Amino acid sequence: MSSIIARRRHPAAGYAAVAVGLVAVGVLYSTLAGGGASAAAPAQASTSIAQGKSLFEQSCSSCHGLDAQGTSQAPSLIGAGAAAVYFQMSTGRMPAKELGAENDRKPTDFTEQQIYAIAAYVASLGGGPPIPSEADVSTVGANTALGEELFSTNCAQCHGFAGAGGALTYGKNAPSLNASTPTQIYTAMLTGPEAMPVFGDGTITPQEKRDIIAFITDTRNEPNPGGLSLARTGTVTEGLLIWIGGLGFLILIAMWLTARRRDRAIDEHGGDHVPGEHATTETAEQAESEHSS
Repeated sequence: MSSIIARRRHPAAGYAAVAVGLVAVGVLYSTLAGGGASAAAPAQASTSIAQGKSLFEQSCSSCHGLDAQGTSQAPSLIGAGAAAVYFQMSTGRMPAKELGAENDRKPTDFTEQQIYAIAAYVASLGGGPPIPSEADVSTVGANTALGEELFSTNCAQCHGFAGAGGALTYGKNAPSLNASTPTQIYTAMLTGPEAMPVFGDGTITPQEKRDIIAFITDTRNEPNPGGLSLARTGTVTEGLLIWIGGLGFLILIAMWLTARRRDRAIDEHGGDHVPGEHATTETAEQAESEHSS
């Protein structure tokens, strides 16, 4: 008994007891806080989905149906995913004002929070690609050179070698990427809007997507040392402009030289008579008389 009492009176015993108490309090707090956070997350998600459903019914259901099942005017959104909703709504393509071959980019009427809410509701109906996070679209450490190769192979045929856009068939076009945000570019590759193919992670990996985004964002900020960029639509357009402009300039010079030479001839001979005109008239009259005889 005396030995136990002696150990309890050891100077380190008090510190050990305090340490054990602090550990116990920390474990208890973590348990309670973790349980509260895990309970709050589903509640927050449910609130976002409910808000998204209300917004969807107000702004989207007239074309896509009350349950997003699709109608004769618009396709079903079940399984489309949050990424597709984000791309279409953040670029102002949806809701569409009228039916057409393609919806052009325009300012959106929805806030970022409302777009995310509608996206959460659509995702709750059947999954689909999620909206990428900021880390997913970050270009820090991206390989711009590889991004240029990937863009040239997979994107330049439609969007142009510098992302300025281009015309397609059946009234469609590949839009310019100059105003697209990294998240919009990433979600476009994930979902393949309009005539664009889907570039899933099996085709273009997430890191390669970041490389492509880095190339696009760097290219749009590059200066034009040659002067006028001509929207960076390529060498064919530049060559055509030079050919048409140069040929037109040469024609104007030739017309000017001809007119100047004629005026000089008139001044030298006086009046409006130009050498060669009288001879030509006499020749024509002689030929006419011979034909009559």
